[in-house]
Amino acid sequence: MLPRMPPAASPTDAAATRARFDAATALLDPPLGLLDLAALDANAADLVRRAAGKPIRVASKSVRNRDVLRRALARPGFAGVLAYSLPEALWLAGGTDPVSEDVVVGYPSADRGALRQLGGDEALAARVTLMVDSVDHLDLVDSVLPPDRRAPIRVCLDVDASLRAAGGRVHVGVRRSPVHEPEQAATLARAVAARPGFVLAGVMAYEAQIAGVQDAPGGRRLRGLAVRGMQAVSARELAGRRAAVVAAVTAVAPLEFVNGGGTGSLERTAAEDAVTEVAAGSGLYGPALFDGYRSFAPAPATFFAVPVTRLPAPGVVTVAGGGWIASGPPGADRLPLPTYPAGLRWLPTEGAGEVQTPLRGPGAAGLRVGDRVWFRHAKAGEVCEHVDALHVLDGDSLAGAFPTYRGEGKAFG
Repeated sequence: MLPRMPPAASPTDAAATRARFDAATALLDPPLGLLDLAALDANAADLVRRAAGKPIRVASKSVRNRDVLRRALARPGFAGVLAYSLPEALWLAGGTDPVSEDVVVGYPSADRGALRQLGGDEALAARVTLMVDSVDHLDLVDSVLPPDRRAPIRVCLDVDASLRAAGGRVHVGVRRSPVHEPEQAATLARAVAARPGFVLAGVMAYEAQIAGVQDAPGGRRLRGLAVRGMQAVSARELAGRRAAVVAAVTAVAPLEFVNGGGTGSLERTAAEDAVTEVAAGSGLYGPALFDGYRSFAPAPATFFAVPVTRLPAPGVVTVAGGGWIASGPPGADRLPLPTYPAGLRWLPTEGAGEVQTPLRGPGAAGLRVGDRVWFRHAKAGEVCEHVDALHVLDGDSLAGAFPTYRGEGKAFG
């Protein structure tokens, strides 16, 4: 199956956008990343609208840029960070000017050095919350620093939000936590409450099968119908189970927060009474994956450009690199989209390459060696792993650059 192409835009609009991008970055050499500030701010406002009063914890995995995190968190409606690794969380929460003093690590950590740093610093321990889904995670922390030698460690229970059917033989969703039922959550909560040196702060349940799956994939109408049916069933089941989990855990200890959802499920998750906050990050950038969602349409805010380096045949150009593949199940929806000039597509026998990528189609006709092709990444923050900065487009001109994690010398995996 050939990769899907971006939604059709008028040739005039596409040409004008390409000309604006090219003119603004004319003095820069690609590869480069571009951030459209107006689109970013519009997306942030739309996320707040969709959250309907529930605070949004920014998912840093989908941003990977401290300036963008700060810009979002300065806006009413956003509060706190959902980090993807403990070393990253310590970096964001540390220092005299932290990005946030409320950082939840979205995944369990086995980084002993980072755990030692967390337990040895009272300020960091008060700002950072670890994710746990078993007593093994508590044991690991204790093995690094016993309770009497560390600050109290805040923890959040990770509850599996997947849909299970047929007595558990059918599993729809990601494989995250072994904690699925309210009784299991309560058992783990009691274990946390009984252990010295730990504080139970929250519960998280991320419904990836709702938030992270296209419900209107281009050219695949039957799949879209099936996905929407699955998501409706899953959302009903999860709303009841999540409320029961929260009730079971709060019977053990009071909770500061209950986190759920993602950009793709913001309205649904925010509507649940049991949820006190939602998570979102990729909606700030508006990556190509969201072209296949029905309920919202973020403005594309991030792009990357690579140069044309060959003209191997009539109607074909080759660009340097371009194979910036997104994580997730292998498929066409994980490939970056050649966007400007319009009318470019992959060669199905070669796809997106690490060092060069051939493209063909009507858009190739006017390209010459040294021209640039603009792409949209399939997902969000991963593009920041390839560039040192996002050059900021404010109107028709550049307004500086926001260093990425990579540009600040950080690599968190």
